[in-house]
Amino acid sequence: MQKIVVFTGAGVSADSGIATFRDSDGLWANYRIEDVCTPEALVSNRPVVIDFYNQRRRELLEKKPNPAHFALASLERKYEVEVITQNIDDLHERAGSSKITHLHGEMNKLRSMADPERIYPIEGWKEAVAAMADGKASVDDFTSVWKEEVDAKDRYGDLLRPHVVFFGEQVPNYDLATRIAATADIFIVCGTSLAVYPAAALVYAVRPGVPVYLVDPKKPDLSRITNPVHFIQERAAVGMPELCASLLA
Repeated sequence: MQKIVVFTGAGVSADSGIATFRDSDGLWANYRIEDVCTPEALVSNRPVVIDFYNQRRRELLEKKPNPAHFALASLERKYEVEVITQNIDDLHERAGSSKITHLHGEMNKLRSMADPERIYPIEGWKEAVAAMADGKASVDDFTSVWKEEVDAKDRYGDLLRPHVVFFGEQVPNYDLATRIAATADIFIVCGTSLAVYPAAALVYAVRPGVPVYLVDPKKPDLSRITNPVHFIQERAAVGMPELCASLLA
């Protein structure tokens, strides 16, 4: 069975109504990175940071996977498929993809600020009402300064934080993603400008000769890619169903 590795970015979720970060009308048009997405902001301005991610989760509850997500999941009928995504939403999971590596974390999880290995799924959208990893914990397993709902702690007494990679932080799954990319017989890039490093460098981990399919409405710089490239100039919700249908035919 051939293996397809798919590398996705914000453009895949944009057709589900999730704002991208880099477009002129994206999230960073309304927020300063320094205020909501850095380790320093979490320390100095914790209520604003926590509220920012609470609101992102609240919006995500209203969104649904789009045809691009479902098309990628359909490839598992014929291929071994692994998805590497820069996105922190759970739309790939909801569409049915079974193997997903999140490079930049997951919005629906929290982690301990004392031990990054302690990761907890969150119920709903407020950080202060998270659930423990076994899915059986109640609010009693947490202590919190409820007056602002920004100081949720786990049962060890350690503060929690969004399980996302802030600007300036290391990407812990990058080495894993590089190893996955190197196993591809077909490599698909969708919804990313290939401008956010180190993630953008994954395409250079693909073995020589492996075909690369790129789906994006804006053609990024492909000059350094030596593999054969098939470019589909469409947004994800249009181009991915077309590509996946041809690969399944």
